[in-house]
Amino acid sequence: MAEREKRLRKLLTVQEKLKALHETRHAGHVAAAAAAHTDAEELVTRFDAEGSMAMTFPDVYNRGIATALGKERANLRLAETEAQRVAIATARANMIERAWREASRADERSKTERDLLELLARKTAPT
Repeated sequence: MAEREKRLRKLLTVQEKLKALHETRHAGHVAAAAAAHTDAEELVTRFDAEGSMAMTFPDVYNRGIATALGKERANLRLAETEAQRVAIATARANMIERAWREASRADERSKTERDLLELLARKTAPT
């Protein structure tokens, strides 16, 4: 039983690392979406500013704004996907942890029973 407990503990460690990876990727996508949103806002501000080159090159500004908003949407979709993966990894980690704790308790019960049987065997053995 101890072998199963060790394997489950290793599996739990791997699952926790995988969960951390997805959480990190999620945070990266959220940060990238926020940066793209900020870029779009800055372009809009410059577009509306007095004396800007926006009146000379409106297509360039509009294309830049559209690109920034597209990046924001794409990163938000990626963040949502990673959030789903975090949820799945969390559920798996919880299941593995429950199995590991149960294996640990079963192993402890088994050890206690063996110790009791040995103690009883020694007391009942003729000396």
